[in-house]
Amino acid sequence: MALNLNKTELRISAGLPKQFPRDAMVQIAFSGRSNVGKSSLINSLLGRKSLARVSSSPGKTITINFYEVDKALFLVDLPGYGFAKRAPADKAKWSALTDGYFTQNPNIDLLKLVIQLVDSRIGPTADDEMMLSFLREAGIPFLVVATKADKLNATERKKSEELLRSHPDIPADTPIVFYSSLKGEGRADLWRLIADYTGLKL
Repeated sequence: MALNLNKTELRISAGLPKQFPRDAMVQIAFSGRSNVGKSSLINSLLGRKSLARVSSSPGKTITINFYEVDKALFLVDLPGYGFAKRAPADKAKWSALTDGYFTQNPNIDLLKLVIQLVDSRIGPTADDEMMLSFLREAGIPFLVVATKADKLNATERKKSEELLRSHPDIPADTPIVFYSSLKGEGRADLWRLIADYTGLKL
């Protein structure tokens, strides 16, 4: 039976590893820097307008949000990184919580994929490269979503894709999806990839 995206809810905003759900459900995690468009992408994927809150102050809230989809899948929104104005104590909290997701998650074996978001207009930042390097070294499957694709013209898009395809932290066989939350571009492709990695029917 196909996933019913209408049966989606925010299960918990976890501020501590002990709050992570223990349900034996497949997990897909979303990673990226603050204001790269994670909340907009999650809303777009789920066909919602405001399930995932788009913050006016990027990086303000340090929680991991678990969205339960049809009691079969968790979409896991990791806190955004790289927010320059964040206090050192907040940066330490982000690091501890994100690390806790990968090291203290009771169902880490059910994490099938990390969707790494990169701003298509900028390319991987130093913080993105640290995350990509971690995922590679940890052997965690990941793909790259280039966000805000609607803001690129054809020449800029080709240059952006060439940059991502040739990046040393992105293996040659890594799927790369150009995505526009505004126009819905890339949505069907990304769901197909999620189905491939999880074995779920859409």
